Order: sequence, then C-alpha cells, then structure tokens
Amino acid sequence: MKHLLPLFFLIGFAATAHAQKVESIHFHLYTDSLKKGTHNYINVDGKLSNGRWLPLTAKDIRFTTDYGRFEGNELVLPENTTVAFVTVRAELISDPSLRLEQKIWIKTIPNPDVLPSKEDVLPKKR
Repeated sequence: MKHLLPLFFLIGFAATAHAQKVESIHFHLYTDSLKKGTHNYINVDGKLSNGRWLPLTAKDIRFTTDYGRFEGNELVLPENTTVAFVTVRAELISDPSLRLEQKIWIKTIPNPDVLPSKEDVLPKKR
C-alpha cells in the first residue's frame, strides 16, 4: 500500500491539472498590423481558473473573419488586398459563450527592396 500512495497522488494531481477550465480568452497579437500575401499568426490565449495562461490552437478556437481565410491559427490574406482592416472573431469551441472580436489593421507601407546592412545599423567601433 505504501508504494501505491505516490501513484494515487500523481493521478490526483494530473486530474486536477487537466480539470482547469478556460474562464476567458484573449488576443495576444505579435504585431500591430497584418501583412498582405502572407500567413499571419493570430495568437489567442485562454486564462485558466487557476490564473495560468494556455495558448489555444484551432483545435480549441473557431476562427472567422470578414476577409481572407483561416488555415489553423493563421489568417491568410491575398497579395492584392484592398481593405484597410479585417475583423477577426474567435470563439472557444468547448464554450461558445466565450468569444471575442478584434479589428486588425493591414500594413500599407511596402517592405523595402533592400534591407540596411549590419554596418548601416550598428555603430562602428573606435
């Protein structure tokens, strides 16, 4: 029986860890604007009942948008995008009452053809 006590403790701890419920969901975007013609990762995290954060994937979240299409957590925008922003909606699959909506702007300034060199960016040593 002494040998089974640690096993029961581990099973109980694992069950408690898995039993945490997502109480709210939040966008935690990596950028302030989306890029045209590319995959843009849309990060949604769930706040658990124990206060910890859990990254959520398309297995947990139902994503919808008014422009572009989703592939998993990635919003794919066409290269010839003409809208200024998109509205992204995220809904927790296990609890559809937990949902959010966010307007995300699309980058309008084109990427430079040539990036600055190391010498252009870093100060020279004396």
